[in-house]
Amino acid sequence: MLEILAITCPIYLIVLAGYAATRGGLFARADMQVFGKFVFNLALPALIFNALAQRHIREILHPAYLLSYLFGSLLMLALAFFLGRRLLRLSLIRSTFMAMGVSCSNSSFIGFPILMLMVAPVAGVALGLNVIVENLVMLPLLLAMAEHGRGGGGGAWHQVIRQSAQRLMRNPLVISVTAGLIVSLSELKLPQPVIRTVTLFAQASGGLSLFAIGGMLVGLSLSTGWQRVVPLVAGKLIGHPLAVLLIASLVPLLGITPMAPDLRAAALLMAAMPMLSIYPILGQAYGEADRSATALLICMVASFFTLSAWMWLVHPA
Repeated sequence: MLEILAITCPIYLIVLAGYAATRGGLFARADMQVFGKFVFNLALPALIFNALAQRHIREILHPAYLLSYLFGSLLMLALAFFLGRRLLRLSLIRSTFMAMGVSCSNSSFIGFPILMLMVAPVAGVALGLNVIVENLVMLPLLLAMAEHGRGGGGGAWHQVIRQSAQRLMRNPLVISVTAGLIVSLSELKLPQPVIRTVTLFAQASGGLSLFAIGGMLVGLSLSTGWQRVVPLVAGKLIGHPLAVLLIASLVPLLGITPMAPDLRAAALLMAAMPMLSIYPILGQAYGEADRSATALLICMVASFFTLSAWMWLVHPA
């Protein structure tokens, strides 16, 4: 267990450093958004491109990983939405954001740095596969559900899907996945100066992303209804990885080659991450900012303990 804490403590110390530096006035919260923008638009795309472009396509496309993570996430989405609508009698929008909170991980800013310390050889590939699932399926579907709810249940789904598709075409992470897959498929050998340049950008992603997450937590506070988001937090940190693990155990029944132990550990850990960092920002547009911010803050704190436990469980792999 001490070996696991030796991995998790530096991760959360960097997050704490970002929080302390912003809280103490060394940086403004707006600076964290600039750091985050750099990571999202340059460092992470470079990292994903590097991870995909330098591998053969057979090393990248893992059907078992994609199916396990996709259907595990969809299972959590459906369960949370049903719980919100049928049992808790929540609105369409609130149920949708409950579903988003338990099914969408912070794969880029927190997940990747942790995978680099636990299962480094597959960390970049796992991040690329998560980008495919989250950006091509989960977020467009959830945003379409939110728009449908904002329209009182009569929103135009096709219009929202079309708008999401247009945004995806400009998403740097999606572009980097596409470019990396093209280079991998074509078996193109990139010049060393290009590889080194991309690598330098990629190396900036880990620490800076964690520092930015810490700074972004400044200003978030526990609202009076924090108890109401505890089931959401439990669903994300415990339910989501269990759902992915369940689907992963069923995938071989379809005749699909099961994941290697390190890739299986990567899928479970990615699902065990807190919800995506833009969760409160997305919620703000639909009147869910306070609840979303509260859920993110509690999730970040609780994840230190739950992630340490999950890492201890998968460590033998």
